[in-house]
Amino acid sequence: MTTERWALGGDLSVARIGYGAMKLTGWPRGERPGRETALAVLRRAVELGVNHIDTSHYYARDGVAANELIREALHPYPDDLVIVTKVGALVEGSDIALPAERKNGLTPDGLRRGVEANLRSLGVDRLDVVNLRMGDLDRSGTPLAAPLETLLALREEGLIRHLGVSNVTAAELAEARAIAPIACVQNLYNLSQRDDDPLVDACAEAGIAYVPFFPVGGFQPITAERLDAVAARHRATVPQVALAWLLARSPNVLPIPGTGSLEHLEENVAAGALKLGADDLAELAGRPG
Repeated sequence: MTTERWALGGDLSVARIGYGAMKLTGWPRGERPGRETALAVLRRAVELGVNHIDTSHYYARDGVAANELIREALHPYPDDLVIVTKVGALVEGSDIALPAERKNGLTPDGLRRGVEANLRSLGVDRLDVVNLRMGDLDRSGTPLAAPLETLLALREEGLIRHLGVSNVTAAELAEARAIAPIACVQNLYNLSQRDDDPLVDACAEAGIAYVPFFPVGGFQPITAERLDAVAARHRATVPQVALAWLLARSPNVLPIPGTGSLEHLEENVAAGALKLGADDLAELAGRPG
């Protein structure tokens, strides 16, 4: 595990490699581990020094819910554990199948229900960080301001400590920052999907954490000959190199790789000790060394 840390929201010190809990449920598609394995993965992550767990109340499928697994595995929570949740277009995991016009998670009622569901399922009185997750492919043009103002009011009620935003553009981040302090941005970003390069840099300049989801490719794992070459040179795996590249990219980047495998968890955390040299970084960028 890397010893490097980031002060999320300015006051929550987290190790730079976190853990994403979505894969523990197989949501929205895919296999999931057995319950005992899922609990063992969460406990082992904390043993390895991971203290930043990303989850949501809508990570749930067929009776298996990420928040409930986290609570069973880790409650009462370690003092330094930071659990980051999200709310947005979905109120429940099954809502993903609904057409955009029937998804009501971004309404004031939907957002409150989402926050309260996270509080209840995690067994806490206040959420460390809540990300406002805007829509995906079926994004309907819902403005960011109104839902963020709803979450700001919930923060003023004492239900939320810090606010973040997810799946946003640079313009939307600027809009969000005019409404409330923003602790983090959570967007799709990895070595092969780098449209957010300018946003990563803008967040770094503003002291905002950038949390890339699908840091090793998600449903489409990253593959490239140059990745294989660098991995072979370091006797590492391709996902480890992809994670090490993210850590080298900027000190505000906090990857949250998810897995339902103890072996892969160990590999992901070990990537924090992998130091890429200038030649490695040039090769990964496709430039001459």
